[in-house]
Amino acid sequence: MWATHGLAVALALSVLPGGRALRQGDCEVCISYLGRFYQDLKDRDVTFSPASIEKELIKFCREARGKENRLCYYIGATDDAATKIINEVSKPLAHHIPVEKICEKLKKKDSQICELKYDKQIDLSTVDLKKLRVKELKKILDDWGETCKGCAEKSDYIRKINELMPKYAPKAASSRTDL
Repeated sequence: MWATHGLAVALALSVLPGGRALRQGDCEVCISYLGRFYQDLKDRDVTFSPASIEKELIKFCREARGKENRLCYYIGATDDAATKIINEVSKPLAHHIPVEKICEKLKKKDSQICELKYDKQIDLSTVDLKKLRVKELKKILDDWGETCKGCAEKSDYIRKINELMPKYAPKAASSRTDL
């Protein structure tokens, strides 16, 4: 009885504001990415063994871009990773431990993991492209997997975005009145 009581107390302490629990917004990329990965494994009825999860995570990370690719690098799921703490993900996932708890544990191993945040998304249906910086315009194109060859001026980037918007953001393109 005392063992389960001790566990209950430990769990209760970990969710108190002063406890070790993650705060709102902590580990945003880790929780989101591992959550999608876990759901993908369940949807495909993958065997939940540490070895199979590790293999699947490495495959899943090959498609990762941006901050999610950085997370994969930190846990050792990329070819160029310096450290290998991938088993800190595969073993708990094999036992269906919640991703929040896994990320909390990863934070203790490498604090950078929980410092990753997604970039704010630009609402293309309302934003005035002329008021954005060239860097932000380039990021829109990069997010779409496009480049602007021969672009020298800000207006070139704006023209390219307006040209590609129906393909990548059709709702935003149809709701814009300045096109």
